[in-house]
This record gives sequence, C-alpha cells and structure tokens, in this order.
Amino acid sequence: MEDRINLAEKLAGFSEHYAPRTVATYNGHDVMVAKLYGEFIWHHHDDTDDFFLVLKGELDIELRERTVHLGPGELFIVPRGVEHRPVAHSEVELLLIEPTGTPNTGDVGTAAPRRLA
Repeated sequence: MEDRINLAEKLAGFSEHYAPRTVATYNGHDVMVAKLYGEFIWHHHDDTDDFFLVLKGELDIELRERTVHLGPGELFIVPRGVEHRPVAHSEVELLLIEPTGTPNTGDVGTAAPRRLA
C-alpha cells in the first residue's frame, strides 16, 4: 500500500445503499466500506463468516433466533452458514472484511457487483 486510506473520503464518494466498495485488499480479503439503509434480504454464506463494523449510525443484524444491535465502533461476526439480514432504520456506514469475491447476498446471481472506492 502506497498511502493511507481515509474511510470518510471513500464513503463520501458514493451514495448507493447495499453496494460495498473495496478500499484495500490483504491476504486474499477485501476491506470494504458500505452504506446501508432499509432492510436487506435474508441470506447466508456457506464458505465464510460475515464481518460487520459500524462506523456511523446504528444497525440491527437480524438472525432467525435473535437480533444483534450495533452502534458506532461495535462489530459483530455472523458465523458461516447462519441466515441473517442487516436492517438500518437510518443510514449506516460500515467497514466489511470478506474473502475476495464473496457475494454480498450469498449468491453470485443476485450479488452487487464488486466496485473499487
């Protein structure tokens, strides 16, 4: 990496929700920022855990048996194979880390395309 990465600047560069932007890669993983608002679809990931770190706002991660509420500076890791959906009642900014190429919906056919920030 040649220079530092300012996450606030990267997040200011787009407005779409549920469309993660890759800001860096390391060891076969994408470090991404995303903006969320509203309910995402129920989904799961067969091959990886799902890492969420809230930068701004508040996020509910609904699991079938409970809801995990996150505020700024809090993170939660959904274990692989566990069905979940993020729900943001107002706009949320997140940091995500996933193996490169992991579809955000758990399904390549319905996933948002990977974009660079």
